[in-house]
Amino acid sequence: MSTSEDGRALIDGRFRLLSRLGSGGMGTVWRARDTALDRVVALKEVRPPDPAAEEAQPGLAAQMRERAVREAQALARLSHPHVVTIHHIVEPRDGSHPWIVMELVEGRSVHERLDEGPMPVPEVLALGRQVLSALRAAHAAGIQHRDVKPANVLLRRDGSAVLTDFGIAALDEATTRLTASGDLIGSADFIAPERVRGEEGNPASDLWSLGMLLYVAAEGHHPLRRATSLATVVAVLNDPIPHPVRSGALAPVLARLLVRDPALRPGGAELERLLADAEAGAPAVPGPAAGAFGPPPGAFGPADAHPAYAHPAYGPPTPAAAPRAPLASRRRAVLVAVSIVLAVAAVGVVVDKGGLLDLGGSGNGGGKGGATPWWTPAPDTAGTATGTAETQGGTLLTPANVRAVIEAFRKAGGSTTMKELTIHEEYALASIPTRPGAKTYDRYEFRDGVARKTGPGGTLYGGAAADDPFDVSAMAWDDLPALMKRGERELKVERPTLRYVVIDRWTFNDDRPTLRYYLINEYNAVGYFVVDSSGKVVASHPTS
Repeated sequence: MSTSEDGRALIDGRFRLLSRLGSGGMGTVWRARDTALDRVVALKEVRPPDPAAEEAQPGLAAQMRERAVREAQALARLSHPHVVTIHHIVEPRDGSHPWIVMELVEGRSVHERLDEGPMPVPEVLALGRQVLSALRAAHAAGIQHRDVKPANVLLRRDGSAVLTDFGIAALDEATTRLTASGDLIGSADFIAPERVRGEEGNPASDLWSLGMLLYVAAEGHHPLRRATSLATVVAVLNDPIPHPVRSGALAPVLARLLVRDPALRPGGAELERLLADAEAGAPAVPGPAAGAFGPPPGAFGPADAHPAYAHPAYGPPTPAAAPRAPLASRRRAVLVAVSIVLAVAAVGVVVDKGGLLDLGGSGNGGGKGGATPWWTPAPDTAGTATGTAETQGGTLLTPANVRAVIEAFRKAGGSTTMKELTIHEEYALASIPTRPGAKTYDRYEFRDGVARKTGPGGTLYGGAAADDPFDVSAMAWDDLPALMKRGERELKVERPTLRYVVIDRWTFNDDRPTLRYYLINEYNAVGYFVVDSSGKVVASHPTS
């Protein structure tokens, strides 16, 4: 490295560093001027931002050099309007770290855009088609990206998308591995489940990552992220993907895409058609796989407990009396889950700054036998505590009936202090601490006048405000009828077929106890209110 006349660093005697644009686990990107061609470019410095990382990991520099060459080779194959253009690679004669000279995209990343909140669905659909076209071009050239995420998609000033950072791309003829055995490489929040299970993956794995990116872009949050990496592992192994509430026409596409068996995801051409139809307002065509999503936000009961599962985009409901797997099979599943968790603790996990581990288990077609839902049937409840309640009328969504449901849960679970409560017109679900002050909670269901425990729920993580239980009986239940009437007028959901409330500590309301009232119709139009504990509507989200 030399210096120019003005004292700025000069790379390869030609590229003058102007300012740093950003950095991550794979290097630092600079704005630079190509003095030979008199143009501004992006210069990627391939070295860890923290010098201590090189000292702590012998061989890291060589590995990163290999990735730099891999990225240059991958991008050199592609000439596409939605793939960042590579101009040159600099390999200093002194053997120091290489530099990649790329097109400078004047704009910001999708990650930075999402700091402002969720993107409108039409913008997300356009984003999806553009990134998909880039991926299809890469796949046609024998390249898998393996790290599709919001930070690696840049937005030009005209709003068009550019896919970048092919540093860990897999080329079909490549024979060398970029990580030691057991390492996971990529951004763990967006890695495809099959890659976590040790498979190299295929183009469908990139499409999973794209689907998760689109979910995050439309909904404004990651559906499976938890307070810790291991908590995220457990969530992905056991929790349904929450039903999207803001995604509108995109939701059926996500339901087709976010399934764990890559063979059941739509291919690139079919996904392009699905996104184009969603943009045009055409109804989604159900595919061979059951939908990926669990019940709408807050729900976690058996699939047949939710009327939305009758919609073809989400697949048929699971029969209530479906036989349970043999005990030996269930034990093997538990051992596999524990083994994955222990393996995560034992091996190196290569993640980007701020990344959380997003691992997949055997749900939703994890094997090759078909599309198995992400949720599991409720365990045998024989001998568990129950509570009965007398309710009146045809819906639980009245102040008197809500209070009767809460009292039934109190009798069954010992408290009205809960992590979460979801009430539909015909049934209700609750997460109740196993005892006062406990860090664990159980799941309960209310149906046909009876509340009963359905099984263990999970762990409450200290320091995570969203996990702090609270007294659900203290909510302003007397205001519910007026809230529902207001919803019919203002949420703009024509002929709603589904009404329910979710009560929890909501991140978008500063983790305060919050009631959200939802309306959904058979065309997946969704509108909802956000209400604080005093009964005041603090946010309104009519259907788009």
